[in-house]
Amino acid sequence: MSEPVVNLPDRMNAAAVLVDDNVEAGRGEKTAIFDTSDGSGYTYNDVLAMTNRVGNALKELGVRMEERVMLLLPDSFELVCSFFGAIKIGAVPIPTNTLLKSHGYEYMLNDSRARVLIVAEPLLEQIEPIRDQLRYLQKIIVVGHAGANDVSFRDFVDASSPELAPEMMSKDDACFWLYSSGTTAFPKGAVHLQHDMIVSADLYAKPILDISENDRTFSVAKLFFAYGLGNGLYFPFRVGATTILYPGKPNPEKFYEIIQEFQPTIFFSVPTAYAGMLAIEDAAERFDTSSLRLSVSAGEALPAALFDRWLERFGVEILDGIGSTEIVHIFISNRQGQVKPGSTGEVVPGYEARILDEDGQEVPTGEIGDLLIKGDSTCAYYWNKHEQTKNTIQGQWIRTGDKYYRDEDGYLWYQGRSDDMLKVGGIWVSPIEIENCLIEHSAVLESAVVGIADKENLIKPKAYIMLKEGHQGSDELTEELKKFVKEKIGVYKFPRWIEFVTELPKTATGKTQRYKLRE
Repeated sequence: MSEPVVNLPDRMNAAAVLVDDNVEAGRGEKTAIFDTSDGSGYTYNDVLAMTNRVGNALKELGVRMEERVMLLLPDSFELVCSFFGAIKIGAVPIPTNTLLKSHGYEYMLNDSRARVLIVAEPLLEQIEPIRDQLRYLQKIIVVGHAGANDVSFRDFVDASSPELAPEMMSKDDACFWLYSSGTTAFPKGAVHLQHDMIVSADLYAKPILDISENDRTFSVAKLFFAYGLGNGLYFPFRVGATTILYPGKPNPEKFYEIIQEFQPTIFFSVPTAYAGMLAIEDAAERFDTSSLRLSVSAGEALPAALFDRWLERFGVEILDGIGSTEIVHIFISNRQGQVKPGSTGEVVPGYEARILDEDGQEVPTGEIGDLLIKGDSTCAYYWNKHEQTKNTIQGQWIRTGDKYYRDEDGYLWYQGRSDDMLKVGGIWVSPIEIENCLIEHSAVLESAVVGIADKENLIKPKAYIMLKEGHQGSDELTEELKKFVKEKIGVYKFPRWIEFVTELPKTATGKTQRYKLRE
C-alpha cells in the first residue's frame, strides 16, 4: 500500500516547520520540553529564541549551507536548539552517540568533515586525545566550562540575536545525518533530507499513535538514535505536544519516577528496558502510571510474554514496531486494539514491504525471506560509502537486513537479522523464536541465541541466559529449559547448549550483539 502521500512544498526548512510553525499557531507559551535532570521547563518561545541564537552564532563562525555540525550532547534543551539552529541556516547537524570512545569520534569527525563540534563538558575527555588528528574541525563549542582554546556555549549564544529567518531549502536538500551503530565495522553516515522527519511523523506518529498537542512523550531511547529522535523531538514538535527529556543512564526505577512526576501519555522504550521495569515486582503499587495511554517498543523484537505482562500489570498496550537509522523511524507497526503479540504488526500506510528469497523472488505467505522497504523517509545514501549504498538502497527499495515472514492476515513476524538466522538440519531456525520461548519460562529474565558448530561442524543453537533474581543456574535447570523449548516450539529448535550469564552484550540502543557471543 503506497497511500497516503505526504504533500510538501518544494521549498521548505524542517526547523521552521517544527519550531516556528508552533509559535505561529499560538503555542508560544506552551511547554515544549521538560528536562528531568533539574525539572526545568522550556516553552516553544524559548526553543524558537535559542534555536535562532544558535543559528546566528553558527553563521558568525562562518558555517555555511550544507556544512556539517557535530552534536555530542546529552538529551537537553541545548541539544534540541543546536539541532534546529543548524538546520535553520541550511547546515547539517549530526546528533552523535555519547557512549563512544575517542577513536569512534575521530572517525566520525574526519569522515563527516564537520567544522564545528558542540560538546558537553564531561565528554571533552574523549575529544582531547584526538585533537591533533581532527583534520577538518575548526571550532569546539562547550556546554559547560570551556578551556582557553574553545568557546563557551553560553557566550556563543548570548551575543547572538533571537531573530532569524529560515534558509528555505529544497525539500530534497540534506537536513541531518545519523550514523548507523556500526556493530561490526565503521559506522555509516545516513544522509537524511529536509522532508524525512515530516514524512515519518505524518505517516506513523499521527495515524498510528494518534499523537496530538495534548500528548506528552517520554523516550528511553536517546535523541542521537533514529528511534529516540522521532520519539523525543520531531513527533511531539510536529503536533505541538510536550517532550520529556531524560539525560541519565538507563534505570528502570528512574523511568517509573519520571512517569509518576512528569505524567507522559506516550512511553517509548525498548524490550530490554521493559523487561527491567517488569522485574520490579511492586512497581504498579509504588508508582502512579495512570497518565500512560500508550506504550511503544522498537529496537529489537518484543516477546509476546513481555507484552502480556505489561498489559496485565498496567492496562496499557505496547505497540511493537520496526524502524531503522536509514528509514529514520518505524515503518511496520502494530495498531491500537489490533495487536498480535509477538508480531511486528502491519506495514505502516505510506510504506511498502516485499519479502524476497535468495533469488530476489517474492516468497509465499508464511515463508521466511529478506525484508525490503519502500518509503519516502529513506535516507538518500551513505556518505562516502558508494558500494554499501548500492548494496543496501536498490532503486526505490532498501534492504533492511532483516528476515521476516507475513501471515495470512498481513502481519509480519521478525525472524532475526539476515546473518543471525540459523539453518539447523537444513531448516531455517530463528534465534528470536527460541529467545521468545525461553523468556516465557518463569526463571528466565533475558536470553540470546546464536549458532555454534558441533563436533560434526554442523550449526546448532546455543542459548546464553540471564536468570531472574532468586534463580540459580544448574544442570537440572539446563535440562528443564531444553525440555521447555522442545515442548513449546519443536524438538529441532531446542538449544543444544545453555550458558548462564550475568549480562548480555548490547548496543547503546539495547540490541543484543549476537556477533560478540558468536566470537
